[in-house]
Amino acid sequence: MSFTTLGLHEALLKAVADSGYDTATDVQTQSIPSAIAGNDLMVSASTGSGKTASFILPALQGILAARADTSTPRRERGVVYGPRVLVLTPTRELAIQVAKAADTYGRHVQGLRVATVVGGVPYPAQIKALRGPLDILISTPGRLLDHLQTGKAVLDNVQMLVLDEADRMLDMGFIDDIQIIADRLPKERQTVMFSATFAGHVGRLAQNLLRDPKRIDVASHTDTHENIEQRLHWADNSNHKNALLDHILTQKEMEQALVFTSTQRDADWLADRLADMGHHVASLHGGHPQGRRNRVLQGLRNKQLKILVATDVAARGIDVPSISHVINYGMPMKAEDYVHRIGRTGRAGRNGLAITLGERMDAGMIRRIQQFTTQNIPVATVVGLEPKTPEPKMFPPRGEGRFVPNGKPFAKPGFGPGKSYGKKPYAPRGGEGFAPRGGEGFAPRSEGFVPRGNEGYAPRDVSPFERRDAPHGAPRNAGGPARPTGKPGFKPQRPRPSGFGR
Repeated sequence: MSFTTLGLHEALLKAVADSGYDTATDVQTQSIPSAIAGNDLMVSASTGSGKTASFILPALQGILAARADTSTPRRERGVVYGPRVLVLTPTRELAIQVAKAADTYGRHVQGLRVATVVGGVPYPAQIKALRGPLDILISTPGRLLDHLQTGKAVLDNVQMLVLDEADRMLDMGFIDDIQIIADRLPKERQTVMFSATFAGHVGRLAQNLLRDPKRIDVASHTDTHENIEQRLHWADNSNHKNALLDHILTQKEMEQALVFTSTQRDADWLADRLADMGHHVASLHGGHPQGRRNRVLQGLRNKQLKILVATDVAARGIDVPSISHVINYGMPMKAEDYVHRIGRTGRAGRNGLAITLGERMDAGMIRRIQQFTTQNIPVATVVGLEPKTPEPKMFPPRGEGRFVPNGKPFAKPGFGPGKSYGKKPYAPRGGEGFAPRGGEGFAPRSEGFVPRGNEGYAPRDVSPFERRDAPHGAPRNAGGPARPTGKPGFKPQRPRPSGFGR
């Protein structure tokens, strides 16, 4: 559907056309008209589907409508203390991305004021931005709560609240912060929630914050990601995994790569290793100050960096169309994060490649990822770097090949009608196949039973410092060389060398 049919203001249509877009995506087609009408929304949409524009454009439409409202005095139409629109995001990177979209689509809105309040940035500049009139405020919950508690942030005039990636914010422990912030907002407001799922805590939060919401479910985690090719390479050990990574990063079709690690320490270590090999690389994680994170992302967009090594903090908020490869060097903490990771490639209509480097200990998480996405990740090998150990057994996703002998599928393999679920059949006392006490086939306690304390049996009260094969009461290290230090039978711990693991 064309943007011209969605009821947008002329200034917004011009900005959309300047950005090179003429056709709205599915989430934009369904969300924008409902949001303009003032409805509360619960929207599920996959990453890269254009969901940022689906709430920024209605927000800008509301700002233009408020300025043109003749029912309010002229001096109050364009100048309002505090923001008209509040957008809460889980990470700084996503907040900066939303602010960039607001500037892009609001370039023809005269005097538009957009401010970003996130952690890792000095307070004075943010306080200065909060003092004056604002149109849109994009913030992370924790830093905004700090400004609310000091009285620097005023939210009395918020007309629209947007919770972007609400599930992620709740996973990060922001549910109480969100509730406190929402209580400080006007009751008569519009609330829009975007989340991958509305089950559990997210659904209860939506029930508390939204009024008669309209549900829009455009995409889910089971999307096939047709423009993203997925591969799984099994590695024997960390050296084999490093060799596979080096091979992938030196291929000529690799334009820019985003390599994910599980921890901040791994991100810094791997970035140093790749830099020593001559790659243009940098690390990105939550332990870095915001200024450095901004410079790293700008270098990635300007193609000064070819490789970015990051933790899951970068899985949501990086929108760089030139990223051709996403490599899972370390496994995500949750299966949902895998979907957001691979969504960093294949953007803006391009094709992308998502590669997972897994060891045997990662088989459980890979299995959960395949069950979550209901897709198999094809296994691939590199000539000359084939794994020497057999790959772990992987059950197919739900609904694919899971059958019991009678032909009826079940959610778990090996479970079905007539199955005992791993337990022996129960036989009542005295029934068929059961030998009562003292009956035929039953050995009384006096036969074949060695009571405690008899020969060949070590009493229970043997001290941990005594050997069970030595005479009772003898030291555990009897007959051997004496320990120089420490308690008998215990070896002193060696001091860990400096720089361990680097």
